[in-house]
Amino acid sequence: MPKVGMQPIRRRQLIDATLSTINEVGINDATIAQIARRAGVSTGIISHYFNDKNGLLEATMRDVTRQLRDAVAARLRPLTHSSTEARLCAIVEGNFDETQVHNAAMKAWLDFWSRSMHQPQLNRLERVSSRRLFSTLAAEFRREMPREKARLAAYGLAALIDGLWLRIALSGKPFNPDDASALTTQFIRQQLAGEHE
Repeated sequence: MPKVGMQPIRRRQLIDATLSTINEVGINDATIAQIARRAGVSTGIISHYFNDKNGLLEATMRDVTRQLRDAVAARLRPLTHSSTEARLCAIVEGNFDETQVHNAAMKAWLDFWSRSMHQPQLNRLERVSSRRLFSTLAAEFRREMPREKARLAAYGLAALIDGLWLRIALSGKPFNPDDASALTTQFIRQQLAGEHE
């Protein structure tokens, strides 16, 4: 019989092991045996908690998207009465949080996006994550713009965040937060300035 309180510990071990294995060999070459060995557990434990490799990948990406949500929320929390620009910049900063730009997370995101086109569970998770970013950005832009302009600005900023992130992930070079900040801040200011002309 499993010890009380072991489930969250085991789940964390397995998610961390999945990220490490994806970082090393990619999701297609990662096996349940490799992940279990890295976590120091039997393959049966993975089946017990996640059913199969797809269940484990989904749980891993749920964890990564939760970290993303938490990173954005932590940056927005102290900015309740701040400017729209400051709040939008905080959202961008959260999307480039360390939890999202280290090698293992970047490779996991790339594999996740690719697999989400073919697996309904992952596709739902990807849509939720994308909609959350878009709706958060649109709500902020809406503070200073009419609804349709706010939606267009949010779409543009989301595309810029995703594009920068993708270029960083594929470049193999270390992430430079100053470059991402400069480009996104310029876009935000242009959108907001257009409203005040």
